Amino acid sequence: MAGRIMQQVDLYDTTLRDGTQYEGISLSVEDKLAITGKLDQLGVQFIEGGWPGSNPKDAEFFERAKQLRLTHATLAAFGSTRRANVAVEDDSQVRTLLEAETPVVTLVGKSWDLHVTHILETSLEENLAMIADTISYLVARGRRVFFDAEHFFDGYASNRDYAVQCVKVAADAGAECVILCDTNGGVLPNEVAGILTQVSQESDVRLGIHTHNDADTAVAGALAAIDAGAAQVQGTVNGYGERCGNANLLSIIANLKLKRGIDCVSDAQLEILTDVGRYVAEVANMPPPTSQPYVGTSAFTHKGGLHAAAVAKVEHSYQHIPPGTVGNDKRVLVSELSGRSNILTKVREMDMGVTITSAQATELLQIVKNQEALGFHYEGAEASFELLVRRTLPEYVPPFELVDFTAVIESRPEATATGRGISSRVMVKVSIGDEVMHTAGEGRGPVNALDGALRKALLGVYAELEAVRLDDYKVRVVDRGAGTGAVVRVLIESTDGQTTWSTVGCSENIIEASWEALSDSLEWWLTRNVESRA
Repeated sequence: MAGRIMQQVDLYDTTLRDGTQYEGISLSVEDKLAITGKLDQLGVQFIEGGWPGSNPKDAEFFERAKQLRLTHATLAAFGSTRRANVAVEDDSQVRTLLEAETPVVTLVGKSWDLHVTHILETSLEENLAMIADTISYLVARGRRVFFDAEHFFDGYASNRDYAVQCVKVAADAGAECVILCDTNGGVLPNEVAGILTQVSQESDVRLGIHTHNDADTAVAGALAAIDAGAAQVQGTVNGYGERCGNANLLSIIANLKLKRGIDCVSDAQLEILTDVGRYVAEVANMPPPTSQPYVGTSAFTHKGGLHAAAVAKVEHSYQHIPPGTVGNDKRVLVSELSGRSNILTKVREMDMGVTITSAQATELLQIVKNQEALGFHYEGAEASFELLVRRTLPEYVPPFELVDFTAVIESRPEATATGRGISSRVMVKVSIGDEVMHTAGEGRGPVNALDGALRKALLGVYAELEAVRLDDYKVRVVDRGAGTGAVVRVLIESTDGQTTWSTVGCSENIIEASWEALSDSLEWWLTRNVESRA
């Protein structure tokens, strides 16, 4: 870890406004309040709650946020400078910023002459007056004001003197910090640093940085700006934002703390970084971060056999930081790319209560490679891999075994919302010890009927299975060129309300593939939770 640096960098989160412009995200007021609390725990200095004058939801948020008791963060309301040729005291949008009663107001204003003349359709002089009037008006009423100089870097390239003049006018009007915004996200890090350095030589105001990720350099640009002296950095959790997103504040925090030695959060707060990323993704109903640096589920995942073997000996041989520093975990995957070390490490990680020898690991590795050649995939189906291990042990007795099953799919004349009625019936015969159970099930589809028939057979002996339910079912064609005769892979995710696990099946017959994944799911749970009665 780098030595401590005394540079102060304020973290400014705009997930609740800029982040909600990400395609697919729509946060309720309750969502926004919950995320605010999580960001406060993380230790960010400023949380931008939204634009109170833009929609009823944000107005309600700020009204309810008045009751929040934040420990670390200060709440900010976002809005724009007054409208052209309108007195600031007569601008209703400015009034809503005061009514939000936040200690900080962040104003956005134009700093690119193109936007002033072609988007606002006003004069350059009037835009400067709009900046000055609005900032001074809010400061006179007790608000701390940050000024987001929108499109600053494009404006600087177009009309350097005017862009810098916008910064100076904002500073003279009382802005506490002027944030240089790469709104289109196309400026490279070295340009960001160079321009910020030049601007800092022409004004004494504290400068901040706000970057977008359209060139995939938002985090790098933000870090370059901080190296050049930026005192505030704006970003969003998981990099959510319009188009390609904003700078990922989680990556910025980790880089500042671990790579630059800047104590922007405490060690304890850094340890909840992963939790914050996944929590916000869940609240936003977005897929959890996977390949995201630091907090993604794959951030410290090792698949290659040589890599896994090295990490087993010396963790930092293939990891740039200890995963626990940011609240994440190391993972080792098992696949056809694995080595014997992957197998040994994975068995230890799974806490199966068994040990295997190097010779057994070598045998298992070959089984995995053969299975994956057929279309199986154990990376996302660790419960099936665990059963693969157990089935190679001479002492393992499965809780049940399939004798046979029959599936009947019948098209009926009754119309439904989607067409003709379809009925699926399955007859299953399974053995539990010396007893053979013969049951039937009916369902909306063959997999649903298969699930019902198998459960009916097992519940008489294993009543505990009542807690288990199928949570997700996915089918993927493995060899697309084979048409309807293609091999398909079925992945099933199951849960008992406390634990979630995944299993896999593979076959040219989708029902057989489903059976393999489904029976693995129930067998894994019984093996883990119920003494075998076979």
